[in-house]
Amino acid sequence: MSWTDERVELLKKMWGEGQSASQIAKELGGVTRNAVIGKVHRLGLSNRATGAKSGGEAKEKPAAKAAAKPKPQPKTEPARPVTPEPTPAAAEAKPSVPARKQIIPAGQPLPPQPSANEISPEALAKVNEIEKKAKRLTLMELTERTCKWPVGDPATEDFWFCGLPVQQGKPYCEAHVGVAFQPMSTRRDRKR
Repeated sequence: MSWTDERVELLKKMWGEGQSASQIAKELGGVTRNAVIGKVHRLGLSNRATGAKSGGEAKEKPAAKAAAKPKPQPKTEPARPVTPEPTPAAAEAKPSVPARKQIIPAGQPLPPQPSANEISPEALAKVNEIEKKAKRLTLMELTERTCKWPVGDPATEDFWFCGLPVQQGKPYCEAHVGVAFQPMSTRRDRKR
């Protein structure tokens, strides 16, 4: 079904008469109620009053609106959002829910990465050695068999992925799996 000029005119006419989107869809045939609503929105047809009924009442209302001249609005400054000052109690309170990860726009510095004491020394040494041997792949060069561990800042040209063979069932090589997937007890200890 395509929106021909005739169908659009019928839609506008029926919409102006106060017909429902379901009634218009039924009359047009081959379109859904949602398709009618979408077309009304794209055409920029005005919203109707919630109590509009089909029939003579709806036909008179648009004519009355067209005859009335719009009143000039006084110029006012846009409202400024008010940010409440934190109370001392609120400033001292710790949130009970952990903060969500923040999305950082490209070109902005990255937040501090996990410190070396959060990662076991063996895993860190292994990662440093493995990254010297890494293939340094770009995003487009990654496959299901290459390590997808990102290295560097994505906003710079020095950004790359490890690219070494992945460990079975994991997205990373053996060294990066040791950093990414830590035992539950290790993670619990870090939170305390």
